[in-house]
Amino acid sequence: MEKAKSHESEISVEERLRALYSLQLVDSEIDKIKTLRGELPLEVQDLEDEIAGLETRLGNLKEEVETLEKSVVKKNNEITDAEVLIKKYEEQQKNVRNNREFDSLSKEIEYQNLEIELFNKKIKEFNFLIEEKKLVIAESEATLADRKTDLDNKKSELDEIISDTQKEEEGLYKKSEKVEAIIEERLLTAYKRIRSNARNGLAVVPVQRDACGGCFNQIPPQRQLDIRSRKKIIVCEYCGRILVDDEIIKEGHL
Repeated sequence: MEKAKSHESEISVEERLRALYSLQLVDSEIDKIKTLRGELPLEVQDLEDEIAGLETRLGNLKEEVETLEKSVVKKNNEITDAEVLIKKYEEQQKNVRNNREFDSLSKEIEYQNLEIELFNKKIKEFNFLIEEKKLVIAESEATLADRKTDLDNKKSELDEIISDTQKEEEGLYKKSEKVEAIIEERLLTAYKRIRSNARNGLAVVPVQRDACGGCFNQIPPQRQLDIRSRKKIIVCEYCGRILVDDEIIKEGHL
């Protein structure tokens, strides 16, 4: 490749134009293969991103349910502890020496009963949240299963298209690299920039019926003569595409 680049100065404008047009033909064929795939690669990527998001969400929901279930167990243990204390205070009431001690124990019993009511209220709230989150988990798992099925189908479809065109595409990429090797860096960069900005990927177009083959604007006669002389690289003053004459187009170099 370096050897080819070292001879850039020896390559005439005409040869550069032929090389650019050859590269355009190859790249257009690659574009056709990519068009066959359509939006499948993007759809596959979107599904993979959505699945990753659903899996993360499911993981978080399950952790939240686990935390709530632990809270329920904790509150049930606190209820048990409170009931033990109530029994203890009730036993102590049987052996009190005066009303003051009896009233004090009654207050402790009342407090523990209030605590039990509060614990039961919290358990009810936790259980409600658990059921609510479990419904969301079930819905998310169903959606996840659907998305995984969709992904498998899209991947199979994409793999089939890639399998059918892989050999041809690899050959075209090799041709593209071979042609790129003889085009000077500055010109190649300009070609790729024009291609990336062009809706149809055409950076090199012919003059057809006195007009640019890319944007169809009229080209003055003198400019057409300059294009046919192949003495310099000429671009369309309207769309910026590189212009070549019909003879180069007819010969073709794919």
